[in-house]
Amino acid sequence: MWFEEISKTDPEIFGFVKDELARQRDGLEMIPSENFTSLAVMQAVGSVLTNKYSEGYPGKRYYGGNQVIDSVERIAIERAKKLFAVPHANVQPYSGSPANLAVYLAVCKPGDTICGQSLAEGGHLTHGAKTSMSGQIFNSVQYGVREDGYMDIEGARKIILESRPKLVWVGSTAYAREFPFREISEIADEVGAYVAADISHVSGLVVGGAHPSPVPYAHIVMTTTHKTLRGPRGAMIMVTDKGIKKDPGLAEKIDKTVFPGLQGGPHDHVTAGIAIALLEASRPEFSKYAAQVVKNAKALAKGLVSRNITLVTGGTDNHMVLVDLTSFGKGKGVFAQEALDLVGITANRNAVPRDQAPPFYPSGLRLGTPALTTRGMKEPEMEQAAGMIADVIEKVSAYELPDDKDARIAALKRFRSDIKADNDLKLIKSRVVELASKFPLYQGMQS
Repeated sequence: MWFEEISKTDPEIFGFVKDELARQRDGLEMIPSENFTSLAVMQAVGSVLTNKYSEGYPGKRYYGGNQVIDSVERIAIERAKKLFAVPHANVQPYSGSPANLAVYLAVCKPGDTICGQSLAEGGHLTHGAKTSMSGQIFNSVQYGVREDGYMDIEGARKIILESRPKLVWVGSTAYAREFPFREISEIADEVGAYVAADISHVSGLVVGGAHPSPVPYAHIVMTTTHKTLRGPRGAMIMVTDKGIKKDPGLAEKIDKTVFPGLQGGPHDHVTAGIAIALLEASRPEFSKYAAQVVKNAKALAKGLVSRNITLVTGGTDNHMVLVDLTSFGKGKGVFAQEALDLVGITANRNAVPRDQAPPFYPSGLRLGTPALTTRGMKEPEMEQAAGMIADVIEKVSAYELPDDKDARIAALKRFRSDIKADNDLKLIKSRVVELASKFPLYQGMQS
């Protein structure tokens, strides 16, 4: 029985697990970077493989007893290579951020110039933001988006040609259009830079045929495994044919940087979960899933726009939409996120391009469709979700975020008290629960 031993050993943690299962079942998970793994993936991550220590690589371990683990890792590697059409894959990185650090240290030295998309305009923290070690160890220059929210390719060209970086990132964490792998790589090639594609958000769409692949254009491809790929929380670094042509020793450099450069033993239970997720992603039904994720995102975008909600770029090409709430005033993201959370719609506040609000209180909201699509929802359900989201945004739009810190704390306290007592929000919550109940999650699992 699911959770039986947890319930016997630690009733307190058991209670939290049940509560989280109920929260996921009864609500709408709409954070673009979240998804629901299969039960098979979940079982692998909770298996006896968690007991083994396996420093090194298959056939070259520093511990005995790794015959079985070697087989698990080898099959994960082979599945990644086949699925992404690359000659080399490392499946050991613990997560995306340390994987990106491994990429840096494999091809750059401290102080080298690097280039990536600005965090404030949709890029990832590890692509050179000053608050990240990537922006402190290296000389970071960054490109962004145009006034219309689309990638500023000409701006990127100017920055890359002038700064001549050693490494250029392409990939975002809050960009709702196709990633310009070809365009950025062609510019980077002019200065001889390495091109690293961070496809953490869209890797499931890539292998499912719903988003262009970076493999023909990038030297290195990094992806987490828990977003649209629908696997456990881990990461992979892959080297392409283009990468090996540029540097025949690149694959070895990547492997040595992951271990022993940055990590000890891999998480073998996660490696098994990755292997299963890759197998699942190779099946025809996964391509249908990936296509539906995009269809759902487009339907969600259409539904929001029809209700006068502004979106950055006006729509989407992938799995997410970025809502721009600046028409209601700056810093509205926190109000929208918390009110949506109260009704059971899980989203995350996010900066929008040229946001004038503080980073912790941004003016946008990031929404995605991978998890809802996994549950079986389609365009009609996205229309319903858009309506409920728009109703919540309208409900909280009048709340203001003071500039003064003490006044802000008091205003948020009043806001949180108000929304808990709001009958309209209670009605929306009942609609959320009703919709969620039509698409059961993890049937048979104890709750």
